[in-house]
Amino acid sequence: MSSAPTPHSAPTPYSARTPHFAPALHAEWLKIRTLPSLLGALLALFAATTAFSALAGVSDTSDPEFDPLFFALSGVAPGQIAAITFGAMAVSSEFHGGGLRLSLAAVPQRGRWFAAKLTAVAVPALAAGLVTALAALLVAKAGLGAAASGLTVGEQARGVVGCGVYLTLMALFAAGLAALLRSGVGALSLLIPFILVVSFVIGDVPGGLTDFMPDRAGQVVLYQSYDGPLGPWSGLGVTALWTAAAVLAGAWSIRRRDA
Repeated sequence: MSSAPTPHSAPTPYSARTPHFAPALHAEWLKIRTLPSLLGALLALFAATTAFSALAGVSDTSDPEFDPLFFALSGVAPGQIAAITFGAMAVSSEFHGGGLRLSLAAVPQRGRWFAAKLTAVAVPALAAGLVTALAALLVAKAGLGAAASGLTVGEQARGVVGCGVYLTLMALFAAGLAALLRSGVGALSLLIPFILVVSFVIGDVPGGLTDFMPDRAGQVVLYQSYDGPLGPWSGLGVTALWTAAAVLAGAWSIRRRDA
């Protein structure tokens, strides 16, 4: 007499086996919110950008190439270093003390974890960038006075939104490089000299590939008037392509290399 078949246990639902994106994002947001160095980087972004824009607002405006929108948002040039630092440190913190192993134990799908990390970087970077750009524009306009009277509402809105998007893209660019190199110091050692030295030295060379450098292209959106091969949004598109390349390289590194 055959025994009754042993009932098979019901398969574990996919949703039970695979964490949803929202809990992963919440966990990554908690990490960023509780790391003082990351919050300090966002505060430095606001402080540096508004301070340098305020100084630009009281500078000489007699230059025939004077551009009131760029002058008002010129504090982005030093302020972007803080945005880059924020993105790089947010990712590089995972490579210290076995942090990445713990993160992947909670979210085994590496692509999903990395997407949550990047989202947790992008959202506060964008919020901080928009607030910073608006504050920089207001303080600089107060100093420029009549020199900024020609700026339209549309141009100012484009400058503020474009500035916020640009700073977010640079933070994500740094995050992707930090994931690829598994080092925040390595990412900063590449990006900061590239922006402060290489871009400054060759950025004014007319034509060629210099217009398509990530910072030069993205900062076209900060100008009231512009010429050259790129406009405000196409320039941001070029910066977005640089960022996408860095993010994809970082995702490859996360997937292929040991935690």
